[in-house]
Amino acid sequence: MLRRSILASLAVLPFASSGGEAGKAFPLHVAAGRNDVAGIRRLLAEGAPIDARDGSGATALLVATHANQVEAARALIEAGADVNAKDGINDSPYLYAGARGHLAILKMTLSHGADLKSTNRYGGTALIPAAERGHVETVRTLIEAGVAVDHINRLGWTALLEAIILGDGGERHQQIVGLLVKAGANVNLADKDGVTPLRHARTKGQKPIEAMLLAAHAR
Repeated sequence: MLRRSILASLAVLPFASSGGEAGKAFPLHVAAGRNDVAGIRRLLAEGAPIDARDGSGATALLVATHANQVEAARALIEAGADVNAKDGINDSPYLYAGARGHLAILKMTLSHGADLKSTNRYGGTALIPAAERGHVETVRTLIEAGVAVDHINRLGWTALLEAIILGDGGERHQQIVGLLVKAGANVNLADKDGVTPLRHARTKGQKPIEAMLLAAHAR
């Protein structure tokens, strides 16, 4: 539960574009959050800076990504918005789309220069939270894009460890473990306390995952 408690303590900062005077200051962010493609195009044509930051450090593209506003994100990305621009808590459109399983936006970021080595505030790649949260197709997409499967975050966890430790052991996490193992994840790469994926799976009673790991020569 360690990462969940950290997540709770680092709640996303409120957007400065949420309304009132702040909304007047960041009309592109407001349009992005509302999926107002016509408004986005008009504002950009009028000279609105495409990567301007609001009070949380978010660009309009990150606002659209937070809300999973696909068409707004498409309009901004096609106009040249930076898919790697991070806010004050180190979220970028690419990283956030990966973590939240916003697959359509993620694929757009990948085709427009997403930095596969970029990391979030936990020092993890987009693959690690995607694995934890059970986003099967997102994990598949990130693996195919070339994200390192054995990257270790600041908690000492890989995507495989996080899928087991924070996952529920159900069908989605079983699929994810299978994808990671097939992609060459090191099944014996332990956490910072020396506990292996196999031991974690056994402790949590995740029998199907335990069987997969054993078949991959885990110990």
